[in-house]
Amino acid sequence: MNSSSEALEAACQALEGVYDDVDGAVAGLEDRRPADGRTETQVTVFGALANDHRVRILEALRDGELCACELQVVLEAPQSTVATHLRTLREAGLIADRKKGKWTYYRITDTAVFELLDLGAAVDVPADD
Repeated sequence: MNSSSEALEAACQALEGVYDDVDGAVAGLEDRRPADGRTETQVTVFGALANDHRVRILEALRDGELCACELQVVLEAPQSTVATHLRTLREAGLIADRKKGKWTYYRITDTAVFELLDLGAAVDVPADD
């Protein structure tokens, strides 16, 4: 047995004291497992949001598109740093780009990004004591 099946077996044994019908309970719990594709997408999106530079880029794009050099000013960061964060946001599907001559402009792909940012700002995070 691998560690995953051993962990499942141990969890099922622990449930014997809670449920009369352990098999039925386990089947119901298995139905509650999220689809892998859904969680992979969520991990990608939230991973992209898990960096202050990337959140600041998204906030800066709230009022419309900006070119990479403008984002360098916003972040007070070198081109290589900005480019790395823009690539992560683009790969997560949160921003898109367009070329105009030698300039590349970035914009938010979906207004749902603003909802995510607003939800993050609305959470009451406990202060460190």
